[in-house]
Formats: sequence, structure tokens, C-alpha cells
Amino acid sequence: MGSMPGSSGYFNLYPERKMTFFSNTYVLGLTVIAGIGGLLFGYDTGVISGALLYIKDDFEAVASSSFLQETIVSMALVGAMIGAATGGWINDVFGRKRATLLADIVFAVGSVTMAAAPDPYVLIIGRLLIGLGVGVASMTAPVYIAEASPSEIRGGLVSTNVLMITGGQFLSYLINLAFTEVPGTWRWMLGVSGIPAVVQFSLMLYLPESPRWLYMKGDKTKAIAVLSKIYAPDRLEDEIEHLSSQVAEEYQRKKTGRYTDVFKSKELRLAFLAGAGLQAFQQFTGINTVMYYSPTIVQLAGFRSNQLALLLSLVVAAMNAAGTVVGIYLIDHVGRKKLAVASLVGVVASLAILSGAFFAESADASGGIYGWVAVLGLALYIAFFSPGMGPVPWTVNSEIYPEAYRGICGGLSATVNWVSNLIVAQTFLSIADSIGTGPTFLILAGIAVVAIIFVLAFVPETKGLTFEEVEKIWVERAWGSTGPSPARQVREGRGLLSDDAEA
Repeated sequence: MGSMPGSSGYFNLYPERKMTFFSNTYVLGLTVIAGIGGLLFGYDTGVISGALLYIKDDFEAVASSSFLQETIVSMALVGAMIGAATGGWINDVFGRKRATLLADIVFAVGSVTMAAAPDPYVLIIGRLLIGLGVGVASMTAPVYIAEASPSEIRGGLVSTNVLMITGGQFLSYLINLAFTEVPGTWRWMLGVSGIPAVVQFSLMLYLPESPRWLYMKGDKTKAIAVLSKIYAPDRLEDEIEHLSSQVAEEYQRKKTGRYTDVFKSKELRLAFLAGAGLQAFQQFTGINTVMYYSPTIVQLAGFRSNQLALLLSLVVAAMNAAGTVVGIYLIDHVGRKKLAVASLVGVVASLAILSGAFFAESADASGGIYGWVAVLGLALYIAFFSPGMGPVPWTVNSEIYPEAYRGICGGLSATVNWVSNLIVAQTFLSIADSIGTGPTFLILAGIAVVAIIFVLAFVPETKGLTFEEVEKIWVERAWGSTGPSPARQVREGRGLLSDDAEA
């Protein structure tokens, strides 16, 4: 067959067929529309901290119970976990497009429920619905984008979804500031998130289903029609041939993946370990606590006013979004693995600075200079985290699984992200209260060191590889270069990779 389309060998033969990030407006438009899901996800995580201040004013019950406050915040996370876990199955059975449309409907209903909530309990139901929508969207968008992307720009396009998440957080801080003077403040803050969902729903109706999913389900004519919008005619034939040989192979294995297979097959286990591990470390190296804690860190530096603290949080959110833009460029140039490691090394250093500032501050009550050191640590942390550990886990998860399992594994590892997010969000403040903020950041730095070792040991470089080349990596890692023995394949039940297709 010669060189696979999309692999580096292929571009040595046909350099003119290589695409750049902006060369195909169709793919870019699809990415932005699919990424509105990311915008919802970012907006929702960011807006609740500001809205909570006003919800407390309206509902006496909430003001007097920190349990209710925590529940209002974390109910969305609970919904997101359920949404991400079931979203994989919805994706594989109904397709990426319908999964997105469903997420939008649930999200829109949730935001109306929140905006109109007569009491905290209806508000909590609205938060659950919004979470379900966000959970499905958070795992669908990266897969949908990856499956429609040419491999040489896939990383940048999937990372665009992460840019939408950080952009959504920035937007939520802006809106928090804008609505501070409006009556019924929190209802506006929460209700306005229904608008992007309606916009995405309307635009999504005009977008095609993922070509790989269509091909997998046997709808070849539609799949080819979609591919012809993505690739120029000279490359189109190669891509179609390539996709059909791959789908034929998948087809021998089976129609759709089952959750239990993920743990039965050795190569899937290895892939899932790498993907889910990256997602867990993204949360456990503390990005959300740092985002959540930024107003407090800023106040520690001696800035006492609430509005100023919000304004500086806005700056942190803007840096986070700007860093993601840098990541979009680097991820396809430097590669996923180097980017993650470099990012984590910077994260360890910044967390150590933050931790030191808090240790020194507690020893010397005058504060002052240490507050500024803390702000510097905060800025460095965002600068290092956002280009690497921000986009890399989502990108890697969209490309390391075989087609039949991409929905299920992507959903499970997104669930790991949400569960880790919840654990960190629920424990950070209590741990900081009991052992102090300095030691808490030190623990996070320690986790980041473990993360570096993990990435070096378990995460392969997938930059510029086609989905098939990535699959071969796992087979080699699981069984050595020969692949599993035929007897072993039978034992594993429909072995994941049929060797005869390779021979």
C-alpha cells in the first residue's frame, strides 16, 4: 500500500498535500462549532463561584449551610461524571452529531431550570441537568473533531476545544463582573449559558456526522461525501482507501465495543492507563484549585477588595486562554509527550514557589513581599500548565483508542477527569485548613513529580501519527513487535488486532 496518508512518509512523497491549521476553513468551522461544547463547559465551571455570592443573598437556607453551597457547586460535577460515562455509549450507538444535539437540549433545559428556580432544590436539579449536558459534550467534541481532522493538524484542532473551555472560563469572569449591578444577578449569570447551547444546536444541524463513524456503520456514500469536503481530490482517494481497509479490519473484530473489553484486552488496558492517567494528573496537579483559589492568593498579596480580586482572576483566566493558544501551535510541532513533560517541570517549580510563599508568609506575619511571590508563582503556574497539561490529555485521549472503542474509552477517561476534579474540589479547602496552604501546594508539587515519571513511562508520542500507527504502538507495547500469538487472540476473545490483516 506504500505510505499511509497522513503519516510523515506520505508527506515526504507528496509535500503539497500537507495541510496547515488555517488551510481548510470547512474543518476549522466544524471544529469551532463542535467546540461550543467546550465553551459551555468552561463557562459553567467559572460562573458558579461568582453566582454563589448572590444566591446566598436570595436564599437564607444556602447562606446558613455550607453543605448546600458545596452541593450547588458539585452537583454539576456529579452530572458531568454521569454524562461522560454514558456519553461514550451514546456516541458509539447514535453517532457524534446526535450526541452533541442531545447534550445541547439537556443543557438548555438545565439553564432555564436554574434561572427560574424558586428554591435551592430546583436550582440543584438544574445544576445536575447542566452537568449531564457538559459531561456528554466534554467527551464528544474531542472525538468528533479528531475524526474529522487530517492527522498532521489533529492536535491543534482538538486543542481548539480546550481553548474554548478556557475562553468560556474567561467569559464567565467577565460576566460575573458585568452582572454585579443587575437585579436578579445570579439568575442572569446562570440563565445566559443557555444561549450558546441553542446556537450550537442550530449550527450543528448543518454539520455532517463524523466520516469514520458513518463508514463504521456502513454508510459509505455519506462518509465519502464528508471526506470530499475535508481533503483535496488528489489526497481524497488515498484517505478513502485507507479508511476502508481500516474499517474492514475493525469490522472483523465486531460492531461496537463493550465496557468490559477495556479491561480484558492487554493493548486496550495500556491505552486506557495512559489516557485516564493523563486526565487524573491534569486535575491532581491542581489546575482547578489554582483557578478556584486565585482570588484568595491575590487577597493574600494584600489586595483586599472583592472587585479587584475578581479583576485579577480575570487576568489569570486570560493568561490561561492565551497559554492554550501557544499549546495549539506547539502540540503538532513539538509533540504531545515533550510538551506534557516540559509543562509538568514548570508546574513543579511554580508550585514550589507558591508553597514557599505561603510557608514564609505564615512564619512572618507582615506579608507584603511574600504575597507578591505568591502572585508570581500563580502566574508562572498558569503559564506552564496551560500550553501543556491543559490540552495534551484531551488530545491524546481523542487519538489513542481503536475506532470501536473511541467513544467508550474517551468517555471513561473523561469520567476519570471529572471524578478527580470532584475529589480535588471537595478536599482542597479542608486539607489546606488542617495542614496549611503551604504544605498543600507542596503535596500538589509532589504529585506533579509523579506525573512526570508517569508520562515518561506510559505515554507514547502520537504527534502526526495516523490512528492505525497509534494502534500498532499499543500492540508492540503489549506483545513485543510480533503481536499476540493466534492462540492468545482466541483466549482474549476476538483479539483486538487481527494479525492476518497485517501480513
